[in-house]
Amino acid sequence: MLKISLTLAAALTLAATADPIAKPAEAAKPADTAKPAEAAKPAEAGKPAEADKPPKAEKPPKAEKPPKAEKPAEGPSHTGGKANNKKEPKKDKAAKRPKKEQANRKPPVKTEKATESKPAPKSKEVDEIAKAKSETERLSILNAYAEAKSKHDTIELRAEIARLKLEKELLSEKIAHATATQSSNKIEQIAKFMAEKEDLTRDATLAKLEAEKLAAELKVLQADSSMKTSGLMAEISEIETQKKRDNYANAEPLYLDNPLKKNGTLVISDRRIPFNGAVTGALADRVTTRINYFNNKDPKKPIFIVIDDSPGGSVMAGYRILKAMEGSEAPIYVVVKSFAASMAATITTLAEKSFVYPNAIILHHQISQSFMFSSMNLTEQKENVEDLKKWWARLADPIAEKMGITSDEFIEMMYKKTVSGDWTEFGDDAVKLKWADHVVNRIHETALLKNPDAKSAAPTPTRSAAIENGLTPAIDDNGNHYMILPRRNPKDLYLMHNPDGFYRFK
Repeated sequence: MLKISLTLAAALTLAATADPIAKPAEAAKPADTAKPAEAAKPAEAGKPAEADKPPKAEKPPKAEKPPKAEKPAEGPSHTGGKANNKKEPKKDKAAKRPKKEQANRKPPVKTEKATESKPAPKSKEVDEIAKAKSETERLSILNAYAEAKSKHDTIELRAEIARLKLEKELLSEKIAHATATQSSNKIEQIAKFMAEKEDLTRDATLAKLEAEKLAAELKVLQADSSMKTSGLMAEISEIETQKKRDNYANAEPLYLDNPLKKNGTLVISDRRIPFNGAVTGALADRVTTRINYFNNKDPKKPIFIVIDDSPGGSVMAGYRILKAMEGSEAPIYVVVKSFAASMAATITTLAEKSFVYPNAIILHHQISQSFMFSSMNLTEQKENVEDLKKWWARLADPIAEKMGITSDEFIEMMYKKTVSGDWTEFGDDAVKLKWADHVVNRIHETALLKNPDAKSAAPTPTRSAAIENGLTPAIDDNGNHYMILPRRNPKDLYLMHNPDGFYRFK
């Protein structure tokens, strides 16, 4: 409101003073132009010029600078109207300065133009002076009005300031009250928050205790479950262990110096060597290494070579087995359960002791030539025949000697039995011919302590042992199955019963 009042006062002052100030300025111009002309005339007559002594009464306001009417309006807010009295003399001095400057100026040179201009009448100056006086009075009145208005406006402003101060104090009180209220609310909120925090803390503590209680109960349940599980696992383990244990017999191998009992039972210990399939170098390796092992372990307990089924085979391989048997410190007994032919029969007959089932078959025959000749001249054939005779003498002579006959008689008896010369006898008859030593009605395998139906039980020896002996199964063009014999030594011979050609060379 203060700014609006000041602005209105300044506008009124300017509106009141604008026209009067402009008119004296217009009137002053002809006076200024006329004065030099008038001053020129006395100079010609020898009189002092009027311009040199300007009258003090004529102090019109400066034409170019109208009086500042705005300052009285602005002054009241700061000085209370006294500023107008102090600034009036300054305006008079400012009005005098142009006159002095005009007086000090040199009179212009008289020209034809100057002589031609008409001087203003004297009455006009008087009118102008009168107008200036009236204007001065008017301005003084306006100044007084402005000063009074300024005082009035100042009073209003002071009242406004006082009112604003009161409003400020009221506002401060309101703010203080609001602050106090807000502080009170904050205190209440903080107290409420602290109470809620305590409640939450208490609830959290209770929840934690409840969780710990549940965890403890869970641990107890887990412990109980673990104990039950452990018990069940122990039972399962016990059952499985019992099953595994049931796969083993509650017995130990029997080691008898005389394994044949009076009731015709042969007791075989775990010092047994399986002998099955064709006689090859691989079979000879397995038999001889086990003979050496059992001798090193115990040189007194008997060793058993058990033949389930063997058609015979390599003479060299069979002879190695015979020499290992002869060189063994521990007694070696041969047992035939099913079939022993050719080289296998020779090993049975020449053993220290041999035991056979009554229905086991023993077959002796001469060395066959079907494996030997492919394409040979007479001289080569004659040399091979000589080799055959030598091998036959080494193998057949000991057999004939055990039988109490000569080698020729042995051959003659072969062909009396069969045209092919394959002399076959059952076990009980073979004992009578001294091809074997004892007939047994029962064989007790004390080494078989593990259930054969168990997964890890060893398979029962059968003809499949031929694969282990180095033979390869094959099928010929006619679809017949046969076994390929391993490559023989050039000087080796085969003493094998092979009527159907199941065993062949590749």
